[in-house]
Amino acid sequence: MKYLFLLLISCTSFAQNSEFPTAKVDAIVNRIQLPVIPSYQINVLKLGAKGDSVTNNKAVFDKAMALCRKNNGGTIIVPKGIYKINGPIHFVSNVNLKIEKGAKIKFSDKPEDYLPMVLTSWEGTMLYNYSPLIYAYECSNIAITGEGTIDGEGGKTWKSFKAKEGAGKNLSREMNHNNIPVKDRKFGDGYFLRPQMIQFFNCKNILVENIRIENSPFWCLHLLKSQSITVRGVRYKSLNYNNDGIDPEYAKDVLIENVTFDNGDDNVAIKAGRDHEGRANAATPSENIVIRNCNFKGLHGVVIGSEMSAGVQNVYVENCKTIGYLKRGIYLKTNADRGGFIKNIFVRNIELDEVEDCLYITANYHGEGNGFQSEISNVSFSNITCNKATASGIVIQGFPDKKVRNISLNNIDIKWAKNAISCTNAENVVLNEVFIGEKATTPSAAK
Repeated sequence: MKYLFLLLISCTSFAQNSEFPTAKVDAIVNRIQLPVIPSYQINVLKLGAKGDSVTNNKAVFDKAMALCRKNNGGTIIVPKGIYKINGPIHFVSNVNLKIEKGAKIKFSDKPEDYLPMVLTSWEGTMLYNYSPLIYAYECSNIAITGEGTIDGEGGKTWKSFKAKEGAGKNLSREMNHNNIPVKDRKFGDGYFLRPQMIQFFNCKNILVENIRIENSPFWCLHLLKSQSITVRGVRYKSLNYNNDGIDPEYAKDVLIENVTFDNGDDNVAIKAGRDHEGRANAATPSENIVIRNCNFKGLHGVVIGSEMSAGVQNVYVENCKTIGYLKRGIYLKTNADRGGFIKNIFVRNIELDEVEDCLYITANYHGEGNGFQSEISNVSFSNITCNKATASGIVIQGFPDKKVRNISLNNIDIKWAKNAISCTNAENVVLNEVFIGEKATTPSAAK
């Protein structure tokens, strides 16, 4: 179907001032601090590591971290080779794990290797579970760099957990809703909740640069309650269940740039806790997040939600494009269990190829929940192109008593869509230069 939409509804102050705030982006980027790493270096080969893909190098990597701790930090060099590690790497502060070109860290897929349990989070609920494969807790000045690969071996044993996770997942959510003390939320063996590949928890001054991430058990890179973060030049090939690329959660001051995604789930999913627990952490929303110059491939490009109960604000996405198919391009999702807010979201200069839905905003995700409707407001989309939307071009869904507010769509060109636009329970929506289908030309004269 061919449509022209040039619709102006209730011009508002936000819509009139919804230009991409470059000065705010620059301020965020300028205050993010890169880690400062001491000059001490240790090559894992000198400690007896073997890059033969067979030898268990767990003790060597633990020793390297211990030496860095003794020297107040340093760089752990991993040269060319395949290094099997049967268990997690636990960071200390002031360390750069440098995985050189041709090097691969390959983790085991035996769940017992990731015990004892550590404090972590699983789909927005704090609990004790298997250790993430790379785990940093309360560290500062930490980095993972180099052109090598981290392989999470997630496609066999861990993949089988997906079908068995229901009881553990539901229990974690019950504990969340019933305010069970975190110390009593013990999971791990028998609950089948897969660990994240990399998790930075309560950390600051973080750099992840140029590495390749493959085959994660669960979320690939989880930025939990951390701040001052740079992720750039990272490449993905991780197609297992729930293989989100980057998940900032309760995160602040984050730069994600020049990343090439190829994921089995969301490329970037911005979160801020789930339901009761998230609302109790309203003082720590995810905020000040810049995503730019990335190549998207996977399920969705950029997602906010659905676990966002502490709120998400000040997100800036620009100059990104897709390689191949996405289900949804930009996706804001919450429901009436979440509460919280999504606000001050700016997206510009996005090139999408074929999608199911191009731009999707919903306050009623899965039709779930009651009593905690979220506020969605102040969202600007500009200079976005899409070749084909097999379902809908633009979707906006609020509630009659909690409308989505202040949405600006400027210079949007969707060349073909099965359904052009669906907008319900929204107010102060401004569309300017929005084309879905072929652009209309001068009307023909009556004959």
